[in-house]
Amino acid sequence: WMNEWMLKVHFLFFFSPQVLLLACAEDLECVPGFQQKAFYIEQPFEFTEDQPVLNLEFDDCKGNNKLNFEVSNPDFKVERDGSLVALKNISEAGRALFVHARSEHAEDMAEILIVGANEKHGALKEIFKIEGNLGIPRQKRAILATPILIPENQRPPFPRSVGKVISSEGTEGAKFRLSGKGVDQDPKGIFRINEISGDVSVTRALDREAIANYELEVEVTDVSGKTIDGPVRLDISVIDQNDNRPMFKEGPYVGHVMEGSPTGTTVMRMTAFDADDSSTNNALLRYNILKQTPTKPSPNMFYIDPEKGDIVTVVSPVLLDRETMETPKYELVIEAKDMGGLDAGLTGTATATILIDDKNDHPPEFTKKEFQATVKEGVTGVIVNLTVGDRDDPATGAWRAVYTIINGNPGQSFEIHTNPQTNEGMLSVVKPLDYEISAFHTLLIKVENEDPLIPDIAYGSSSTATVQITVEDVNEGPVFHPNPMTVTKQENIPIGSVVLTVNATDPDTLQHQTIRYSVYKDPAGWLEINPTNGTIGTTAILDRESPHVQNNVYTALFLAIDSGNPPATGTGTLHITLEDVNDNVPSLYPTLAKVCDDAKDLRVVVLGASDKDLHPNTDPFQFELSKQSGPEKLWRITKINNTHAQVILLQNLKKANYNIPISVTDSGKPPLTNNTELKLQVCSCKKSKMDCSATDALHISMTLILLSLFSLFCKSFP
Repeated sequence: WMNEWMLKVHFLFFFSPQVLLLACAEDLECVPGFQQKAFYIEQPFEFTEDQPVLNLEFDDCKGNNKLNFEVSNPDFKVERDGSLVALKNISEAGRALFVHARSEHAEDMAEILIVGANEKHGALKEIFKIEGNLGIPRQKRAILATPILIPENQRPPFPRSVGKVISSEGTEGAKFRLSGKGVDQDPKGIFRINEISGDVSVTRALDREAIANYELEVEVTDVSGKTIDGPVRLDISVIDQNDNRPMFKEGPYVGHVMEGSPTGTTVMRMTAFDADDSSTNNALLRYNILKQTPTKPSPNMFYIDPEKGDIVTVVSPVLLDRETMETPKYELVIEAKDMGGLDAGLTGTATATILIDDKNDHPPEFTKKEFQATVKEGVTGVIVNLTVGDRDDPATGAWRAVYTIINGNPGQSFEIHTNPQTNEGMLSVVKPLDYEISAFHTLLIKVENEDPLIPDIAYGSSSTATVQITVEDVNEGPVFHPNPMTVTKQENIPIGSVVLTVNATDPDTLQHQTIRYSVYKDPAGWLEINPTNGTIGTTAILDRESPHVQNNVYTALFLAIDSGNPPATGTGTLHITLEDVNDNVPSLYPTLAKVCDDAKDLRVVVLGASDKDLHPNTDPFQFELSKQSGPEKLWRITKINNTHAQVILLQNLKKANYNIPISVTDSGKPPLTNNTELKLQVCSCKKSKMDCSATDALHISMTLILLSLFSLFCKSFP
């Protein structure tokens, strides 16, 4: 039957400068839908308004009741008779147009491809091969699979026929087979083909936003399933429906505009997203301001470009004054509508917040021209807070004040700083004032902002103020001269020696007051002071080696007290540097040594000497043994260096305690000698253990003790 059908089909070609139309007519029974689904239009210089481009033929086989056409490009329409016309002069219409037709009984989609002159021939060759000069085409392949266009979101019933594949071969038992994504690949089962007739059907509604195009393959097989023709590519495109609302995804939307900005200043851009096909009106967005809050000073402070979404100011710079506004923050409800803003379009909304930023168009001004302050002499700290007013934004440098003392502060006794919370100027005394020098001070202070003023605004007389400061007299304590006081004395000077006479004066020169002196701190109790003339004398021996002396310096504090009511005091510090005198005998260490009775090494101990005095009253030291009793000498001492000597046994001794008399002499002038004893324990040693218990009686005779006492007696009488 297929061969018979093909013989009944004849092909007609219509050529014109603008349209190359391929029409296929057959004398079979009526098939609902477009009688031709694909067209190639040569791109003209311009599509002319109201001039037919081509004629579309749609037949639902039941009278085309309530037939309606929709064109993917809003600049075109289809008349009732099927004529495609441009609504205005158009030089560029894109690469394709899709026409959707729907009646009570059928709906279908046609595709119109717009190609250049050099593309036209190649496009046709994909379908036909011209042979000879007869102008009669025949199919390049036995399978003809024209692209299929399917609107998304179709309503049941399903399955629904959407197209047809034709084969010119009439092989007995031949069958069509469809494969690819949407058939036997995920998502499976969306499309299927009638293996006998070639009718392609869809089994459920499609979503273009999920998958916009399907690339399938169709082939013809014999009874055994072996491919006898194909595969041939079958393209199925999903036609967009307006099923997605515009969405604002990038919020929150906050814009800033400087007060006083010119009309037409761009504040911010609002951009919405529409998931529908961006080449159709379904995603063609238009923007609009639905609401402005607050509505003063004008209900229309801003305008939004309907196509770009740019929000701009529309009021004069005078009305865009932050200081006169009810609030510097405006909220706009922005609407985005697809379908180019037509009533049928879907909408989405978002809120845009616009902040009117401050500029420094108001200088700070003092609340009064003159401020008063009173301060006691000798006191530092804040004495007065200077207040200013500024109409600019408190959160900006256009409001924050900077104060400067421009006159009346030659001695730099005053400083002024800004209180960051109140913006007040805190005037402080940083160097104590002296009533006797000046009882009054006058300061001239100016105030400015951190940020510079705008060019047409300047600081006026209200940005300067005078501060009158009165200094109150107080009874000031006497002052020592110099302070601290220093003197050098030799230690051990006689009691009652004069150390120093101090001098203190009363700063209150206008008050004739007397001064008396007293000791304030004397850690060692060595000093006294004459309360009238300030002479300091000693009451005890000054000892450089005392723990109260640090680095050879003894420190004491004295008071000078005036006769005021109440009296005032001043404190003076005295540093006495003490020179060293050789008044300390050397000391010996250690004082105890132990040795084994069978020791092979008879070097018993290394002795060291130290002296509290300073050089040259210390080392080098002289080490000597006092006279030994008995017929034999038992030990000797050998000098190692200036401060150390070694005691050596001359023979092994019996287990006992021995006292070795030793004298050590320093290098002072005159030198001092210390006669002392080293206690030596001779112990029994077995298996590396030393036993010093139960030692015999001392082997030191009374003679040694008498010698030691005699030596000390001689030292007392140099």
